[in-house]
Amino acid sequence: MKKQTILFLGAGRMAEAILSGLLTRKRENIEEIIVTNRSNQERLAELRDKYGVTATNDWRAQVEKADTIVLAMKPGQVRESLIELGPLVNGQFVFTVAAGIGTGMMEQHLPAGTPVAWVMPNTAASLGASVSLYTYGQAVKAEHKAVLEMILDGIGIYEECTEEQIHQLTAVTGSAPAFLYRFAEVLEETAREFGVSEEQARRMIVGMFYGSALMLQQGQSPAILRDGVTTPGGATAAGLRVMEEREFPALLKSAVEATNARAKEMAKE
Repeated sequence: MKKQTILFLGAGRMAEAILSGLLTRKRENIEEIIVTNRSNQERLAELRDKYGVTATNDWRAQVEKADTIVLAMKPGQVRESLIELGPLVNGQFVFTVAAGIGTGMMEQHLPAGTPVAWVMPNTAASLGASVSLYTYGQAVKAEHKAVLEMILDGIGIYEECTEEQIHQLTAVTGSAPAFLYRFAEVLEETAREFGVSEEQARRMIVGMFYGSALMLQQGQSPAILRDGVTTPGGATAAGLRVMEEREFPALLKSAVEATNARAKEMAKE
């Protein structure tokens, strides 16, 4: 696989997470990373100084030299960007990381035969710990798959899915970290109410999350691990009973459904 010149249209958190992961773990596969946005010179200068990437507002002038183009803007901006990009594309591999944007929309606005893909990573990409879901368009060949798998391997683990599965799983892998962080936030607040410092509370909660994740990584089901912590009639059982009475499973499923519905709305806006 030839070294890649990768053009990012968008310079937000996700673009930074991906390019950071690539430069840390796949630098030998990268010829150049070019980052663009429409107007924020300060943000571009920040990324240039921090990572040594090429930064420019004139993304159109960079399309010809790019091997791979990453659409890393908000979902509502993708359609307009595709319309502008269409006349400039000449065989480059194009993929988006925007929620709700399938390969069909990309193929509709780009020249016939353009290889495209849709990827849903999460912000742990910067640590090489993203869970990325992806699907390909109709014109993708083996060399494009090799490029995408190189990129995704640089930012974590990845799973190929159907387009419909990605629509439904966006909340589970992409947005659910925010749910987890909110859970951690509440536990920290609760711990501090019992008199420990903010630093102590943070260490306790992070350590608990980390250890629990390691237990899950061993392969046992969450239900078995939960039962291992829960003595019938005991303290943990009392807490779990409250979660069931307050319909915690239904609440979480509703959060997933709301996330997915909003992602689809944003793609149409």
